[in-house]
This record gives sequence, C-alpha cells and structure tokens, in this order.
Amino acid sequence: MKKLIIYIHFLAAAVALQAQEDVYPAKPYAGKLYITNGTIHVGNGQVIENGTIEVNNGKIVQVGANITVAADAKVVDVKGKQVYPGLILPVTDLGLKEIANGVRGSNDFSELGEYNNSIRSIVAYNTDSKIINTLKANGILLAGVTPQGGTISGSSSVVQLDAWNWEDAAYKTDNAIHLNMPTFISRPSRFAVFAGIPQPPTDPAKEALKKVDEIKTIFRQAKVYLQETTHKETNLKLEALKGLFNKTQKLFVHANQVKQMLIAIDFVKEFGFDVVIVGGSESFQIADLLKQYNIAVILEDEHALPTSEDDDIDQPFKTPAQLQKAGVLFALNDEHAESRYRNLPFNAGTAASYGLTKEQALQAITLNAARILGIDDKTGSLEAGKDANIIISEGDILDMRTSIIVHAFIQGRQVSLENKQKQLYDRYKYKYELK
Repeated sequence: MKKLIIYIHFLAAAVALQAQEDVYPAKPYAGKLYITNGTIHVGNGQVIENGTIEVNNGKIVQVGANITVAADAKVVDVKGKQVYPGLILPVTDLGLKEIANGVRGSNDFSELGEYNNSIRSIVAYNTDSKIINTLKANGILLAGVTPQGGTISGSSSVVQLDAWNWEDAAYKTDNAIHLNMPTFISRPSRFAVFAGIPQPPTDPAKEALKKVDEIKTIFRQAKVYLQETTHKETNLKLEALKGLFNKTQKLFVHANQVKQMLIAIDFVKEFGFDVVIVGGSESFQIADLLKQYNIAVILEDEHALPTSEDDDIDQPFKTPAQLQKAGVLFALNDEHAESRYRNLPFNAGTAASYGLTKEQALQAITLNAARILGIDDKTGSLEAGKDANIIISEGDILDMRTSIIVHAFIQGRQVSLENKQKQLYDRYKYKYELK
C-alpha cells in the first residue's frame, strides 16, 4: 500500500512537471540588432512600409525605410509582417492576484484598512505568475501593477514582463497613488433584488460627500505636514503623499460617475494634483471639462454594457472616439477577470470600429498609456533613444484573427513567447497523434 501511494504521488508529480512551462527571462543583448523589411507602426500615427529598426545595446538608434544594415550585426528579417511598440496594460493586479477565488495564498493585491497611502505594490509583485507569459504572447510587454482596496490603496509601479524578480522587473516605481472614489448612487446587487433582500435606508450621496471630506482633510494635513522643514515624528501615511505635491506622482482616481469625476476636478483646483481618471465610463459627458483641467482617462470596461440605462447600447465602444475628438488624453485597459487581460489589443480593435483610426487605437494602448504612466521618454513608440520594446505580428494586431505574435523584444532582449497554455496545447496534440 505504501509503495502504491508513493507511486501515485510520483506519477502526479511527473504529470505536473510535464505541464509546467520552461520559460526563463532573456539575457541582455549587447551589440547591434536590425529588424528589417517589416511594416512599422511607430505608435505616434506614422506607418513606415518596408522599414528597418536599428537597435544598439537595447536602445533604438534609428527607424526608417533606407537604413544600411551593418555586416556584423544580428538581423531579424520580418518581411510581410507588422511591427509595433510593445503594448502597455496601464492598470492591473497582474502578479498580485493569481487565482481570484478560493486560494488566498496566491493573492496579495489588497491591504486591510481604509487609508493605505504608504503601501507599495511593487514589493509584492510576483514575476513567476503563470499569467505573465500569456500576456507576452499577446503583445503586452509592460504593465502598471496596482493595489486595490480601501479608499486610498497605495502606490502602483510599472513593470516589464520578463524578469527574475521585482527589482529586475521595475520599470518606473511608485508612479501613482490610487484613490477609490466613493459612489454617489446606490446600485443593489441583482441577487439582492431578486431575493427581496431589503437595502439599508441610507442616502448614498450624503455618505459619499462625508467620505470626500475625509479624503480632502487627509490631503490638507499632508500639505501642511510637507511644508514643515522638520518633524518631531515621521508620519508615513502623509510622507507617502509627497509625490502628489511635487508632481513626481499622479493621483489615479477610480471613478465612473460624472459626480465622482467632478470631485476629482476639485482635487486639481485645490491641490494642483496631476489627476488621471480610471474607469471613466461616463467621461464622454464631461469631456470638455476633462480637457480644460488636463485630466487623462484610462477606460477600463469597453466590452461592457453602458453605465446608464439611458445611454446607447454601444456607448462603451464609442467613448474612445468621443474623447479623441475632445482632445482628452486617454488610454485603454483590460481588467476582465476571466480572459486575464490578454484581450487588450482587441479592445483597441473595437474602438477602431467605432470612430478611431487604427493608428489612434494603437496609440491608446502604447504611446498614450506611456504618457499617462510617465514613461513616454523610454517607451510607447518606436523612436530613436527609446527602449527597444518591440512586437512583431503575422498580421493586424488589433484583429483577433490575424494577431499572431512571432517575436517580442524587451529592452532589446528577444523574450520567449512560450507559456503554459501553448505547452498544454502541444502536449495534447502529441497525445492524440495530431503533432
């Protein structure tokens, strides 16, 4: 019996081992690299046919149609293929949440308490997440790793998705503080409605305004605290807000309702913060105001029903084009829990079918996202001086049918596109003699 149990454990371990991906971060590539003969989508609206990208020590040197290739350099010929900047997932719990329900040990995305100003998501980021390699295979090379929970969740950081540990992954640390705006509307769950569960007799607008006063009080205390030259005691929660006042950090306000976004505008007026709206499903209603106060928007729920029953059924699809027309800086995101964020390029493809050009839609998941995250000096487009974060596709990356990523480079390193799903696919093709 004992031998049988040992054999079963051994067999289970062997099966698990065969199903695990064998993917390592790429080593730095020193020297020149040329990507030639592709259709290059620069990311700023420009398209170069039969173009070449010259890379040296991980940085883009030049991009154009008539570039001489050095004889001793590494060359990747991508004739007939499409070349793009690496895609950016601006707000995500990637690396903080592995299995959403039932496995608490795999989740480290939310802290207890209401005001967690000093929490840093970067130190909890897990570079061994099985989801990361799936995203790379879909062209996503950078992500804004974001904490959740409470009213102020803490600071997010941008990571590149090919690293041994969080220190290697860090691309820009603590670039934003995240605030969850209280709701002004009470929307009971469908379960509660159908089950006839009575809702508490509270005024959501009154409760929300009370919470807003608390938030403003914290910001006012931080302003006074940071103006002091010396402190008897260090207040970590107020110290953590320093970047908002010296403009080294942005305030990402998670809000969908117009009333919530109007409060975010108040933060700009009173404190002078650089504010970004995350969610923004009703942002099209106040696009002119957002433009006036230089507030950017990260749209999260594009493949969703409209927020209001009075909106057009396809309003989430049209919102990107309406923000573009108003001159609002915006980016697209994918927070879908089941697809685990890999549909980001196809969200942009939907926006391209509802008013944006394809290059504008591409910009919403590359250069625009980089600008909002404060990394556009290093990435977001294929321009001289920037990191060589590059993806190469068989066809249009915004089209689910033709978006087949064949090469990906992060800072000039050619990274593996293998992942658990691909290996399981090959495993069972082999089992049924289809390979």
